[in-house]
Order: sequence, then structure tokens, then C-alpha cells
Amino acid sequence: MAVARTRSVALIGVSGRSVEVEADVGNGLAGIHLIGLPDAALSEARERVRSAMVNSRYPWPDARITISLFPASLPKRGSQFDLSIAVAILGASGVVPAERIAEPFFLGELGLDGRLRPVRGVLPAILGAAEQGDATVVVPAANAAEAALVPDVKVVPVADLRQLVEWLRRGEAPPEPVPEAAPATTRVLDRPAVDLSDVVGQPVARRALEVSAAGGHNLWMLGPPGTGKTLLAERLPTLLPDLALDHALEVTAIHSVAGVLPPQSPMMNRPPFVGPHHTATAAAIIGGGSSVVRPGAVSLAHRGVLFLDEAPEFPRHVLDALRQPLESGQVTVSRSVGSVTFPARFILVLAANPCPCAQADDQGANCRCTSTIKRRYLGRLSGPLLDRVDMKVTVARSSRRELMADRQFVESSKTVAERVLVARERAAKRLAGTPWRTNAEIPSSLLHADYRPPDDAMKPMTSCLDAGTLSARGLDRVVRVAWTLADLAGKSHPGEDETAAALSFWLGVSA
Repeated sequence: MAVARTRSVALIGVSGRSVEVEADVGNGLAGIHLIGLPDAALSEARERVRSAMVNSRYPWPDARITISLFPASLPKRGSQFDLSIAVAILGASGVVPAERIAEPFFLGELGLDGRLRPVRGVLPAILGAAEQGDATVVVPAANAAEAALVPDVKVVPVADLRQLVEWLRRGEAPPEPVPEAAPATTRVLDRPAVDLSDVVGQPVARRALEVSAAGGHNLWMLGPPGTGKTLLAERLPTLLPDLALDHALEVTAIHSVAGVLPPQSPMMNRPPFVGPHHTATAAAIIGGGSSVVRPGAVSLAHRGVLFLDEAPEFPRHVLDALRQPLESGQVTVSRSVGSVTFPARFILVLAANPCPCAQADDQGANCRCTSTIKRRYLGRLSGPLLDRVDMKVTVARSSRRELMADRQFVESSKTVAERVLVARERAAKRLAGTPWRTNAEIPSSLLHADYRPPDDAMKPMTSCLDAGTLSARGLDRVVRVAWTLADLAGKSHPGEDETAAALSFWLGVSA
């Protein structure tokens, strides 16, 4: 009897920390003892590991077994430690060579029959293991495609404990696992593709959507129902370019931790679109949890779009919780189990009706809401929140003549996305050597230094600033939109036309 060591990975938010798993099989009262701040799911691993080993026809040591997870001060959560605990016990018992298990990382949950079940957060765990250098990681076969996304890491997919032990004994690569056949009754229905050309009669809103995609700007659309606010928001991701590799890994890691990563497409190379219901809680939007902290909607929308339809129907404290992520691009969730930081840099799109009855004052509609009711309804969107929204657009109902006239001017998402890509390339070239890639990310200090527009272009904004209709934060956001308009126009810097148009977008609702 001896001590055997192997390695696994603990997840802290969306980052992985290497954990050394030690197993000591020695004299004493027979039993298994787990130390090193395990949670309830990890404490139950002792029963899963014992049944998996016995049912895989490997002897269970009739001795005192002590499992230590180092560092002891780091909380360990989840069932992904099952495999490393089983391998460490097998190594200490002499079933497998101890030197063969010292370097690889082992991740996976064990079934009672020895099968290896998939676990959440494999991608960030592999990224954490890759930081240790040339790493070999053993994962469940169902997680193999996700684990293979990380370069320079040897991934060993296994289907069950017996297959793994045979590989450790012989040193040969395990056979490729046979994928399970889908039931004959299973049908996969593709969602019909959405396109910007579906939205007719809203040329100003379509232009605002293009500017939002080109610069990463937040957008608020106000108008009666049936005018296309939801249609526009759902088509914003079709205008955004594909995610760069580093951004794609970030987004995929977040969705992996949340357990919502599609198994058939492990790499998310398209910007995500998240549209929570207005009954969502603050924990669902920001992130939270009692024992295990999970990312919320703001993190699931990282590098993509967060759409709040019927925004005034959301609780006010939930809406105000968005203010800090909008500024910093990340959110820190503090609970009794510790603090976890998730990335949260997204494009916020708000849609709202003008009043609770949602009847337009134009077109002869009969609105039953008083001015006090309207102010109270829209007042649920606080001033500090709207001060962080770059563009505000009023969406009105269109007549039949306006709809027919606008059909000849609508463009497909592909056409607009090409202009957005060119504009983003201009911005990226200008921001080369900095950590920012879009105009919406430029900090305030540089907007008034290296990226300050000419004095003649600043005149419309400084006039509004002097009149009190524009705050200092609002001035920064107008300047960012002006740079995006200049990028779309192919100009080297914003002129008076771009700043005036950006200012019009900023004052769009009240104008």
C-alpha cells in the first residue's frame, strides 16, 4: 500500500485551477475519507467511485483510504473529480502504474457501472490545464469535441473506467468511442433564417441597427406594438461579424460552465443572442446561485446581444443592476461561498411601448393613458441606465404607402454585414496596439485625447453640453457613435455631419 498522485481541475467562475489529487491506502479502519473543502456533490463521489470500481471488476481496498485535494484552501465543487479520485485509488492500490497517472489531468463523472458521463465546464478546465504546459487530459467521450478546441493539448477520450485502466496499463491510445445512435423518432427542425430585409417601413431603425452593429453601441427602441422592434432586435446578430478565436473561446467557455453548450457544435463562433423574459430575477440576469455560482444572462450574452423586450415590465432593481456591467464589461457575484467574476461585454437592446395600453397617439388610435401614467411607466427605465444607452430611436407605425415605398430600399443582412465588417476593420486599424476593437470600448480619457474629433465637429455637442441637454457621459457616447458613423462613411475622422447625426440618435426619443 502506498500514496499515488494525479491531477484534476477546479473551476472558479470561468477559469480553471490545477488541483492535485492524492490517495493514501493504508492501515486503519476500512473506509474512505475526503479532505480539501469538498462540496456535497463531491462528498458523494466516494459512493460513486466505489460502485464504479467494483462493477468494473477492480478490487476495492479493504483499508483506510484518504483522499486529499490540494490546495486545501481552494473550494472544490462538482462531480468532475470522480475520475481523478478513482484513478488515484487505483494507483495507490497498484492496479495501474503510479508514474502513469502523475502527469495527466483526469476529468469526468462516473456512473455506478463505470461509464464516464459528461460534465460542465470542460473547455475552461482544459484551458486551465493548458497553462501548466504540455498537458494530457483524459475526458469523457461526450466532451471530446469540446476539449479538442484547445490547441497544444493532448485529449484522451474514454467511454468507461475499464477502457481507461487498460490504456494506463499498456500505454496505448484507447480506441475511438462509438457514438450512440439517435432514436429513430428524433427529428431536428432547423429554425428559419432571419434577415434584415424582413423589416419594412423602418429605415431609420434599420440604420440605427447598422450603426449599433458597426460600433457595438447600445440601442433603445420606443414605439407601439407591431412596428418591428422585436424583429429588428432579433436580426442584429446577423449583422455582426464572426467572433475572433480568442472571443469564441471566451463565449464557449461561459456557455460550457452554464451547461447550455450545444453538443453538436462545441465552438460558438457566432455572437450569442439572449432575450430573457421580463419575469427574470436579478440572479438570472446578473448571475448567482447558493452553492455553485452560475453565469447570468449578461454573461451568456458576452460578445453578443442582450435583448430586453418590454423593458419597463422588468423590475426596476433588475434594470439598474445592468449599469455596472455596461460600464466595466464584467460582473462580480459575491456569495457566502466566495466571489466569482464573469465577463459581460454585450450590446444592450431595449424595446418599450410608449405607455401601458400601447396605443399610438397617431393614426387615430385612442390612448387611454394620462401623461402621469406614461411618465410613471417609462420612468421604470432610470436616467442612469438610459445615460448608458448610445442611441435612442422612435419607431412609428407605417402606412400602406410607406410600406410599399420602402420595399425598394430594404437590404439583406449580408449586404449590411459587409459594410459593418469594413467599418469594424477601419476601427480595428485605428485602435491597433490597444486592447479595444470597437468604438464603444474606447475609454473616456482617450476620447478627449488621442481620439478627439476636430473642434468644428465638436460644436453641436458642446452647445448641448452647455445647455444641459447632454451629460458628460452622454458626450462620450455621442463621440463614440460619431466615430462609428465616420467609419461607415469611410472618413478618417468625424465631421459636423457625423456628430450631428450621432447627437440626433442620442436625443431620438425626446425629439
